[in-house]
Amino acid sequence: MSVVSLVVRPFPAIHGRDRNPFSDGRIFIYTDSMRTRFPVTVHLFFFREDQILLLRRFNTGYADGQYSVPAGHLDGGETVRAAAAREAEEEVGVRIEADDLSFSSVMHRIEGDERVDFFVHVHKWQGEPFNAEPHKCDELRWVDVKQLPENTVPYVKRAIANHLNAVRFDEFGW
Repeated sequence: MSVVSLVVRPFPAIHGRDRNPFSDGRIFIYTDSMRTRFPVTVHLFFFREDQILLLRRFNTGYADGQYSVPAGHLDGGETVRAAAAREAEEEVGVRIEADDLSFSSVMHRIEGDERVDFFVHVHKWQGEPFNAEPHKCDELRWVDVKQLPENTVPYVKRAIANHLNAVRFDEFGW
């Protein structure tokens, strides 16, 4: 019979806040063998002079009625650049090449669950953007990057400001 030793410690507090997911007094035990797994998303910044391309979310179950930039989750085995190219074609019907993208920023955020978001600047694209997913988006428009609609998704608004101010890493919602 073999003996397995297990090192356990209480779930770590973040910024002094108790991160125990149980509110009924049970104690969550975090083990060294646990690894964090969460969605990774790529967001695309399309600029045209002083304007940025926004879409209004519709019928998605998340932030419906709010503006965001074209975005989507990475599929397994897919690079950030490949996901950006796929999402550009799926959401706004344009083709982009990997060399026409540059890194803008990354954001580690928590909003219900924990996420990592990559933001990329699209320098060049083929075709004219249009609403290629009318079942998920009810408006696509160019807006002044310094006068975003009030109903812009808050973390996206912050990421756009980060881009304009050359902030490459941010945390949101903690």
